[in-house]
Amino acid sequence: TDEERRRIVNRLKRLEGQIRGLQAMVESGKDCDAVLTQIMAAKSALNQVGLHIVGHSMKSCLIDSDVTDRDEVVDEAIKVFLKYSSCVH
Repeated sequence: TDEERRRIVNRLKRLEGQIRGLQAMVESGKDCDAVLTQIMAAKSALNQVGLHIVGHSMKSCLIDSDVTDRDEVVDEAIKVFLKYSSCVH
């Protein structure tokens, strides 16, 4: 939906700001611990956006009344989730 797309774009814009802040930290010579803390926060935020997209996609696919083979949809949803979650650490 447009509302969901807007929420995701807003999250990504905040994340973009975090990344710009990281660049400024590195350029100004901030200590490694502070930079790494912000990298972990940005990584977590990006993971949350990805999980949100996967969850929303799974939910919308599973409630779609036009779907005729629910098992196939569930299998595909699980496959997408496992693929994404394997890169989230």
